[in-house]
Amino acid sequence: MLISLPELNRAIADDELVPHFQPIVELRTGQLSGFEVLTRWEHPVRGAYLPSNLIELAESSGLIGELTHQVFTKAFSLIAAVAEPLKLSVNLSPIQLAYPDLARQIESMASSAGFRLDRLTIEITESALLSDLARSQGLAHELKELGCRLSLDDFGTGYSSLAHLHALPFDELKIDRAFVSQMTKKRESRKIVAAIIGLGHSLSLSTVAEGIETQEQADMLLWLGSELGQGWHYGRASSFDSIREMVAEPFRPAAAGLPCPGEDWAASSLEALPTQRLAQLQAIYDGAPVGLCFVDCSLRYVSMNQRLAEMNGAGVAAHLGRTIQEMVPELYPYIEQYLVRSLEGEAISGVEIPRPKKGSEEMGWIMVSYQPAFDEADEVIGVSVSVMDISEQKRAKDELQESEFVQRHLIELNRQVPWVMDPEGNNLQMSSKWVRTDSAIKEQTRNLGWLEALHIDDLKPTIRKMKKALRTGERIDMEYRVQDTEGEWRWMRSRGLPRLGPNGEIKRWYGSVEDIHEKKCADAAARKTELKMRALLNAVPVAIIIDEGKERAIRIHESRPEEAVELFPDTGPLREGRPTEIYPIAAKIQDHIFQDFATSDEIRSRLEAPGKKKKNKVSVGLQIVDDVDRARKERKRLVTMLEEFAGQRAQG
Repeated sequence: MLISLPELNRAIADDELVPHFQPIVELRTGQLSGFEVLTRWEHPVRGAYLPSNLIELAESSGLIGELTHQVFTKAFSLIAAVAEPLKLSVNLSPIQLAYPDLARQIESMASSAGFRLDRLTIEITESALLSDLARSQGLAHELKELGCRLSLDDFGTGYSSLAHLHALPFDELKIDRAFVSQMTKKRESRKIVAAIIGLGHSLSLSTVAEGIETQEQADMLLWLGSELGQGWHYGRASSFDSIREMVAEPFRPAAAGLPCPGEDWAASSLEALPTQRLAQLQAIYDGAPVGLCFVDCSLRYVSMNQRLAEMNGAGVAAHLGRTIQEMVPELYPYIEQYLVRSLEGEAISGVEIPRPKKGSEEMGWIMVSYQPAFDEADEVIGVSVSVMDISEQKRAKDELQESEFVQRHLIELNRQVPWVMDPEGNNLQMSSKWVRTDSAIKEQTRNLGWLEALHIDDLKPTIRKMKKALRTGERIDMEYRVQDTEGEWRWMRSRGLPRLGPNGEIKRWYGSVEDIHEKKCADAAARKTELKMRALLNAVPVAIIIDEGKERAIRIHESRPEEAVELFPDTGPLREGRPTEIYPIAAKIQDHIFQDFATSDEIRSRLEAPGKKKKNKVSVGLQIVDDVDRARKERKRLVTMLEEFAGQRAQG
């Protein structure tokens, strides 16, 4: 709807031109940054609306100054009352730039409303700069001295934008809505928006995108690096009463959250990054401890760091523009399938690939990861490749596995199996050799459960010894029985020592368990044999002499000590209560082995008679000794008694 000149005059005279405010939002945080002031005609009947020819008619009729003064004064007064330091953006007509006292007028309006000019951004269109660039420069500097910020509006639609950016002290670029509205549909529009944002960043200028109507557009702008945005997606231009609720409440959370829009978007695009950020990324790129490169859809090197160039054996310049197959033909058969999959959008990481020998080098290994890079339309534009030489790690891993194999088998072959307990006696580590049973029972033996595997008769004494050791820190040395898989009880011996902390507290117990079942059985058999031998020795009539050749001594076991003393007077007195003694009579003993029965006189004569030594063929000689003379006398006495008895019978 159009407005006529008489209507415009009447609207200005009746103070019917009012400001409306469109929100400007921080894309990353979703917080309200400020408002752009737009002019509306508060018609008595139609309400607030914008005639399509309002600004043009005001400029052509010379009423643009009155219009601007009326709208700006109201806007400054309204926003000045808002507690938050929200900013205002206002548009200046190209005609107003020719006013010699424009800066003073703006200062006067802001001062009368109590509005600080450091909260004001003046938007200037490119077309307004064409007529008199020198005058525009002077005005721009005057406004900057007042504290105002300058924004170049509708950037990209004029003819000399770069010259204007170079000549004027702008703080901000506004991306025209024509590019924003088409950026999700046309690749060309996306590239223009990306270029504008990148240019703004390289010149340390913030960027504001106009005409955002969808979440998709907001996400894409955020990802490309735009800081601010405005449009119907965030709110239409409204009166001050309508925006008061918006100011009082948190606006809305960030639409896209983090830098990339959507989970499937890649977080790496160099198109919109400023020169400073590119330099930082290049430093990270070159300083990375792994090889890095980016290849396009034809698998040609677009960029790479020095590390990867060294790994490939050629300089960086030699790689650029050439394909992977050309530069590393020996590796290409191994990696081709991963590159193809990555170009289809699949991210692949941690692929271990053998690296063929080069000359006298040993065969090595590399670990490669492939990350597809997407543009704003989610199309793959190349692959980021990272390469790590893992030859040393691979060899170290193999050596560690071999060492573990050896250690494991040494433990299996060793009768002593290590264990670890905490200060409370909880078993932290155990071995299959400790409890020979299934894995479920092994798990039960952890902590204090290992006590449940003990024989019931060994449980109480084991607990008693454990409590004492845990309390005093004394050495652990105990024997107990555990049951094997066949249900047999086997004897085990557990020994351990504590590891103490700096204050003498027990930190850990370390020890070993040994299977001593065979030894216990052998000891029991030996004791049983010893008892039998003692019984046999005690049944001997007089004594047993053992000639221990190497020690040159005689061991005498006497069942009747008083008679043994009569037989061996030279051996000295026997010690009371000890039936077995060793008598060192090496000076008298010759290396004889007595294997025949003899009288005490014969034994004594042999012990005392000199003669040539006879070499023993055995280490121990054994002789059972009895008094044959006494036996003969006893036999003669018995014969006499029998003869007398026989004679008496005959007489009777």
